[in-house]
Amino acid sequence: MPTALAPVAPERVPYGRIHADVVDFDRALNVIVDLCHAGAGGVVLTPNVDHVVMAEHDDALKAAYDDASLSLTDGKPLVWLARAMGRPVPAKISGSDLLRPLVARAAREGLSCFFFGGQDGIATRAAAILLAEHPGLIVAGCHSPPFGFEKDPATDQAAVDVIRAAKPALIFVALGAPKQELWMHKHRAELAPAVSLGIGASLDFIAGVVQRAPAWMSNLGLEWVYRLWQEPRRMYQRYLVRDRAIVGIAWRTWQAHRR
Repeated sequence: MPTALAPVAPERVPYGRIHADVVDFDRALNVIVDLCHAGAGGVVLTPNVDHVVMAEHDDALKAAYDDASLSLTDGKPLVWLARAMGRPVPAKISGSDLLRPLVARAAREGLSCFFFGGQDGIATRAAAILLAEHPGLIVAGCHSPPFGFEKDPATDQAAVDVIRAAKPALIFVALGAPKQELWMHKHRAELAPAVSLGIGASLDFIAGVVQRAPAWMSNLGLEWVYRLWQEPRRMYQRYLVRDRAIVGIAWRTWQAHRR
């Protein structure tokens, strides 16, 4: 039976120009499921260090966070920053952390799921694995759009139309940041009543084409080291150049909170 929509906790923690809601893992799952049952649509984002850095100069990304139905802290450095400000978040919650538990809830509650993104065939492979784990899961569809699809209005609209025709309750969007955040925000009204969740490389993890960092590395805030080791050419600019700006952003955010 659908449940009454549980409002997101009003307490938020700032990270530069964006924010996260202060909720624990179980509360996050409940809010997402309630959003699905409410039938008004929604967008769930998971800010990490890279998102915080990009949002400093990207007004569209900031707008996506301002309008998010739920924002969840993804990354130990942000957990540590929140704690240093005296506004601790209960846990690090990434899209990859949420995917399997959320699929399990969807299977139990009859919420259909759409898997969107990844390289050709990855979404279908990941969906098949999740369906084998949860035979009651309703897979509304899978679609891996061509690279750069969002830049062509016709191709972009065609992707939206594929999802709308499938009528899912929940859309797992694996386009990478900031593309997935901007895309979900742009099409939020068209995709309603579905709820969209940005999951980054999660379909690659499920399909086994990319290995996720061991839990101990994630717990120590070293998941980025593992990703850099796996894909040095692609990740070098992000982790070793762009994301160094988080030091200044964190200092400014902490100082502003003290004042």
